[in-house]
Amino acid sequence: MSGQFDTDVLVVGAGPTGATSALALATYGIRVRVATRWNWLANSPRAHITNQRALEVLRDLGIEQEATRVATPWPLMGDTLFTTSIAGPEVARLRTWGTGENRIGDYLQGSPCPLLDIPQCFMEPVLVDAAAARGAQFSFNTEYLGHVQDETGVTSTLRDLLTGHEYTVRSRYLIGADGARSLVAEELGLPIEGVMGRAGTVYTHFKADLARYVAHRPSILHWIMTPGAGFGEIGMGTFRAIRPWDEWIAGWGYDISGPDPDTRPESVLPRIHEMIGDPDVEVELLGVSTWQINQAWATRYSQGRVFCGGDAVHRHPPSSGLGSNTSMQDAFNLAWKLAYVIKGWAEPALLESYGRERMPIGAQVVARANQSRVDYGPINAAFRTEGEADPVAAGLAKLRDTGPEGVRAREALIAAVEGKNTEFNAQGTELNQRYTSSAVIPDPDAGEEHWTRDPGLYLKATTRPGAKVPHVWLVDETGHKVSTLDVTQKGKFSLVTGLSGQAWANAAEKLNLPFLRTVVIGAPGTEDAYHDWARAREIEEAGALLVRPDGYVAWRHARAVWDDETAVNLLDDALTTLLR
Repeated sequence: MSGQFDTDVLVVGAGPTGATSALALATYGIRVRVATRWNWLANSPRAHITNQRALEVLRDLGIEQEATRVATPWPLMGDTLFTTSIAGPEVARLRTWGTGENRIGDYLQGSPCPLLDIPQCFMEPVLVDAAAARGAQFSFNTEYLGHVQDETGVTSTLRDLLTGHEYTVRSRYLIGADGARSLVAEELGLPIEGVMGRAGTVYTHFKADLARYVAHRPSILHWIMTPGAGFGEIGMGTFRAIRPWDEWIAGWGYDISGPDPDTRPESVLPRIHEMIGDPDVEVELLGVSTWQINQAWATRYSQGRVFCGGDAVHRHPPSSGLGSNTSMQDAFNLAWKLAYVIKGWAEPALLESYGRERMPIGAQVVARANQSRVDYGPINAAFRTEGEADPVAAGLAKLRDTGPEGVRAREALIAAVEGKNTEFNAQGTELNQRYTSSAVIPDPDAGEEHWTRDPGLYLKATTRPGAKVPHVWLVDETGHKVSTLDVTQKGKFSLVTGLSGQAWANAAEKLNLPFLRTVVIGAPGTEDAYHDWARAREIEEAGALLVRPDGYVAWRHARAVWDDETAVNLLDDALTTLLR
């Protein structure tokens, strides 16, 4: 059948969604071609926060070390500053991205991976280099014009922008990873709810050596409370480190109902210097751009053999750092399912689970990112005073007042900054995703899940079907630590049991499926030396978990099984339900 197709999967777009799709599919042995209209990859920093789940995806795909080499490391990310300028008096600090003493243990316990700051212009080459090395084909300067799908495949029309030549590509499936103005999503008529272009932002990219002001309080984000950067619902300027501590982005809001903002150097440089707070700092302007705030999400992600992911289906501002992370997880969710269908290991109905699982996550992310912008309001209210000739001096005086008004202002500021943990220390938002679809078999004995802590702030690790398999450290045959995430995933289903679960191991051997491995925790190579798995597994030792290639629990049998026949029947029924 492969001769009837130019490629198994055509991907439109080489951003985080498209490049991750290509990397995962190539890793799984699927022929994949990527078409992008641009002559290379991201030409500006754009997305940057890489959360633990996204780094787990890169870890599974074998490029965590390569990504780490181009990243700002975790310890330098999180002493976030609210200040009158980089050089001026501070208003408040917040330990962010899990770096604070009161949260770092949660993050270390929840994942084998840290957070990293990887600007998109550094992330995309890592993804594309690895994908190409594994056989993915990339066509740059290639415009996608449209597609027609039928019962057996998709015919897409492309144009070579260097020659003008138009041609078609025949593929089994098509992925639209073509961004917030997705032509693929438009062609499919995917229903989009929400609002596009509800606010505007100016971004200035520049070089300036600011180490003397920030190296002792390292952070990749600073919030500048100056009048010149105070327009809009955030009400502050953004100061973002691209490379510590000499490459930056400074951003501020503008009124989209008025004329276009003045982006000439003579207009933006004074604002940059105002935000720095030192007029003598040498600034080398690299570029100025504008972009608009979206709050829109698709309620359907696919039609037939065509699927969309990333910004094509969830469009939102960078607040909370969820954009590229969610996009990469879209790709990781879809890729293994496409691979299984293409290889004949699963029926095409499996692909319907992609949208059912990822659409609620996309809608949640859009809401969270936009709410994070609104949540700056109480900080501004605690600091600002109305009608003052020098609002910065007045705000500082308000917070330093020794009387009752000062007490109230400081208490309001404390509460307001504390509220920003929902943006900056939201490990739960990043790792507590739960899937409900045909690719998950609920545990009938589990009952309704109860949350004892804020599910947005705190991870609740569980082996309930639909949740990501908990990370704990095991010990391999050489005495080195290895995560439960490392001994599962890798493109296969994993049957996880304990030393007494020999019936399950025998069942997997008897079924002899090419996509199924057995992981016996407690055996050599996967010793539960810390006994953390015994505390986390939520099943009897001779029970079993079935973990999907993307690390999510597809099914579990909590009670012990001692005879091979019962194990074979249970396991075969589960796999048939999931894949057939």
